[in-house]
Amino acid sequence: MNVEIPDKLFFKIGEVASITGVKPHVLRYWESEFGSFTPAKSRTKQRQYQKKDIELVLTLKDLLYSQGFTIAGARKAIRSSKKHPKTENTSPNDRELLLGLRDELRALRSSLK
Repeated sequence: MNVEIPDKLFFKIGEVASITGVKPHVLRYWESEFGSFTPAKSRTKQRQYQKKDIELVLTLKDLLYSQGFTIAGARKAIRSSKKHPKTENTSPNDRELLLGLRDELRALRSSLK
């Protein structure tokens, strides 16, 4: 699902609905069902979605409508993907560097105790 998201800081609910093809009442319902999906609100109490919110809406739409997940299953899939982010873009050298950094941080933490 490749949708072009305009380069803006904030989007109103109608804009998100037209970009994603998900109706505003469904977006509000998903906000209540998925804790990680809570757009900020302006002083006038209008929802202000960010690009990451739109990406999450597109992911939810795919999980629920295309892959046939239930709300509970989609919630679990979203939670699982946050705990185990994909590392396919990490090269072996980057991985070694990160593991070395982790070891150094653990040693530093131990020395501070």
